[in-house]
Amino acid sequence: MDALASLRLQLEWGADEALAALPIDRTLPAGRRREVPAPAPAASSPVARRQPAPAAQTPTPPVRRAQEVAAAAESVDALRAALAGFDGCALAATATNLVFADGNPSSGLMLVGEGPGEEEDRTGLPFVGRSGQLLDRMLGSIGLDRQSCLITNLIPWRPPGNRNPTDAEVLVCLPFLLRHIALVRPRRLVLLGALAARAVLGGSAGITRLRGRWHEATIPGLPAKLPALPMLHPAYLLRNAGAKRDAWADLRLLRRTLDADLTQV
Repeated sequence: MDALASLRLQLEWGADEALAALPIDRTLPAGRRREVPAPAPAASSPVARRQPAPAAQTPTPPVRRAQEVAAAAESVDALRAALAGFDGCALAATATNLVFADGNPSSGLMLVGEGPGEEEDRTGLPFVGRSGQLLDRMLGSIGLDRQSCLITNLIPWRPPGNRNPTDAEVLVCLPFLLRHIALVRPRRLVLLGALAARAVLGGSAGITRLRGRWHEATIPGLPAKLPALPMLHPAYLLRNAGAKRDAWADLRLLRRTLDADLTQV
């Protein structure tokens, strides 16, 4: 079909004018058709209204009770006893043992993992399974051992089947960890894994974005922010051998920092 024939067909169909800037009321006779004005925009403030920030979540009764029980502990031994008697977390009913801590509370260096596994639940000590054996080798590679640090977990009871803890379980256990840190008063904190890092530092960033540098953690009961180094969890390294290069870089950063601390004492 040539161009003239195409135009003739369009005229027959009634397409006898170009697109207008505004719609045309074609219900009127041809001589009275006019453009329909666009509706006026709704009146609004020149500056968009700022939506109110969501209110801070009110702690649930179990979390409030955990905060109260943890805050009442005046020593590490008292905190351990308080945890052993705490019934506000269902994990305590399914676990074999409370997994509290291992190592030297006076070392100045505290390592925080995520939660106990089967071996830890059986022995009542953190990091004694395969990931714990790897952690021991990692520490040994920079001249440290279990007497050079204090090792604990965010979650002190093993979740059934080694599942990930729920958000509610993390919130209930976190006050006890924060109180543990405040009572020990370490100079440096190492956070092993994304769960521990996010719980202590806040935010939602992944561990691969957090690792590689020191952060500042706000710990209730401490007068100043605490330097914290997020690192890949040993269990992750067992599944992803290629990430050991990043872990080695973080270990060297930890060693350099500890050495620099010694020169300032």
